[in-house]
Amino acid sequence: MNPFEFFIPQNIMVGSGTMARLPECAKKLGGSHAMLISGPTLRKMGIVDKAADYLKEAGIKVDIFTDVEANPSVTTVEKATDAFKEAEADFIVALGGGSPMDVAKAVGVTAKFGGSINEYEGAHKVPGKIIPLIAIPTTAGTGSEVTAFSVITDHSRDYKLTVFSYELLPSYAILDPQLLTSAPASVAAACGIDAFIHAGEAYVSTAASPFSDAMAEKAMELIGKNIRRFVARRTDLEAAEAMLTGSLFAGIAFSFARLGNVHAMSHPVSAFFDVPHGVANAVLLPVIAEYNALADHGRYLNIYNYISPIPACEDEFEPLMLVDAIRELNEDIGIPQDLTTAIRQTAKRKDPAKEVSDEEIESKIDAMADDAMKSGNIAVNPRSSRKQDIVELYHKAL
Repeated sequence: MNPFEFFIPQNIMVGSGTMARLPECAKKLGGSHAMLISGPTLRKMGIVDKAADYLKEAGIKVDIFTDVEANPSVTTVEKATDAFKEAEADFIVALGGGSPMDVAKAVGVTAKFGGSINEYEGAHKVPGKIIPLIAIPTTAGTGSEVTAFSVITDHSRDYKLTVFSYELLPSYAILDPQLLTSAPASVAAACGIDAFIHAGEAYVSTAASPFSDAMAEKAMELIGKNIRRFVARRTDLEAAEAMLTGSLFAGIAFSFARLGNVHAMSHPVSAFFDVPHGVANAVLLPVIAEYNALADHGRYLNIYNYISPIPACEDEFEPLMLVDAIRELNEDIGIPQDLTTAIRQTAKRKDPAKEVSDEEIESKIDAMADDAMKSGNIAVNPRSSRKQDIVELYHKAL
């Protein structure tokens, strides 16, 4: 067993209607002026204004920044930091999925300590406590409300940089399943499978501990039992709360056990081709599960039984059965079968006239493999990987 330590320094509220407790959290932080960071879709839906109204009714001033895109960029962090400083706010509310939360954490760093977020890339480079942060997830996927990571895209090098520091942890997390009910099925699927992968990769990580295992197992149980049901009907509040809580536990698990090759390889796919993070993860998962099967020491059976409608017994189970179960789950919830399809679908959504050739995709694989090898997640993947292994896995996923 690896030596391990853990702490949960946050205040976490879970339950239908808990967003109404936002002013209570703000007052406990001593905040009087919020910068609410979110995305344009949530603004159009009225969710951003609803959160702002809760604060205003409690006498708390609010400024709003909603220019956050998927796979948010260094430029967006700079714009949001300027907006925070101009507003002279004293705390941040992150409302949305992983993108607004990543931006909010980054702003918490740069508004407090200055410079570009690039300067804090890597582990433990944040010198102290950041601007106080309250996180309110509207997707059940990233677990960003309880993680010590911020992932930002640097378009100057087509690279997703990661800032890791426990100083990034939000002071409060508010998990209200009512906020998940308007998510499209495609978003629910991509976010949900991403959360399951967080738990699964943490569970098989060489850095896993009894603590991270406990979080990962409960996360996989909640998500595995509810993801199909939640994708089928997002207004099912019981399923929504299970997904949200599962995502929370998965976030805690990988904050301490890290991830693996799936996330190491998915970040370059998003950086080069803008494929949604959860989709890239889901497409890569069965390929990497097959690769890692050689290193399985009994955990694949447990993962299989969390997602398969028909459970298996130890004496009849083979690790490659998990690969088939993952492909079945992906098909059930509408995930593309391969990276080529995912890349082309993403390009078409942005520009219906856009055609991405096989040659264009192929030309990026070597550079993507280089970037994947820079990830600290490679080091804790259950099966050792060289660059050539990563290149071959990308080819298998195409």
